Amino acid sequence: MSPIPRPEETQDNPDTYVGLDAAGAERLARERGWSAVRSLPPGAIITMEYRSGRLNFEVTGGRVTRCWKG
Repeated sequence: MSPIPRPEETQDNPDTYVGLDAAGAERLARERGWSAVRSLPPGAIITMEYRSGRLNFEVTGGRVTRCWKG
């Protein structure tokens, strides 16, 4: 059985997105190679599985307030 292909992890620093407007941050993340970008409201209930290639944004008032990989 062959291994499941996984997106390559980008070396981008998630902290660089904090403070950006959500739409611009998502556009920038995709330009920098993230295969999936997820915008979430504060306190959202999410699954905690790690997904390589995914960047998560916590968005308040249209701005990224927190950002993490997976």
